[in-house]
Amino acid sequence: MTMQKNIRSAFGVNILTSQHKDIRRIKREEENPSIHGNKFWGSSYLIMDYLQENPPEQGCKVLELGCGWGLAGIYCAKQLGAEVTAVDADDAVFPYLHLHAEHNGVAVTTQQQYFEKITAKQLAEYDLIIAADICFWDELADTVYKLVKRACKAGAGKIIIADPERPPFFTMAERCMDEFYGELQHRQVNEPRRATGAMLVIENA
Repeated sequence: MTMQKNIRSAFGVNILTSQHKDIRRIKREEENPSIHGNKFWGSSYLIMDYLQENPPEQGCKVLELGCGWGLAGIYCAKQLGAEVTAVDADDAVFPYLHLHAEHNGVAVTTQQQYFEKITAKQLAEYDLIIAADICFWDELADTVYKLVKRACKAGAGKIIIADPERPPFFTMAERCMDEFYGELQHRQVNEPRRATGAMLVIENA
């Protein structure tokens, strides 16, 4: 990890701290995110660490679900040359995502959409689907399971969902492991911040 003034670097991605002038400007000028999209969450680092060790093909099409500030998707665009679409129910997160994309010299397509509204046709377009910290409410376990089911049936590529081991995540993951031959693995990173959790990995190719 390297450190500039109010900028961290992890996995080759520049990450602005809360004290960075551009972050502070957006907080003053834009609507505040309302669905936990107020910062980067640790599970994004788990995904980046996994993809560093298990990279997909360069130039693949990536969908980041519940993207928040879009750290994992920006990593894919910058380090993998991926064509990235980032989806979130709360469009107030997108100014932060686009700011980070700009600071990393990449472009990410954003789309406001609830999980229930994402169609099988949309999901089928992607080689890799990633998501971090999206099972934070009990009712999301079933919603995410149904989303994964649509993706698998539609023929989407690899699916990776990371979480700090909340009960709703395990409820969802166990169903997906039984039905879609998913693998559950523990992962930990220590830089730029310590993050531990579990990852559901489904090889749907």
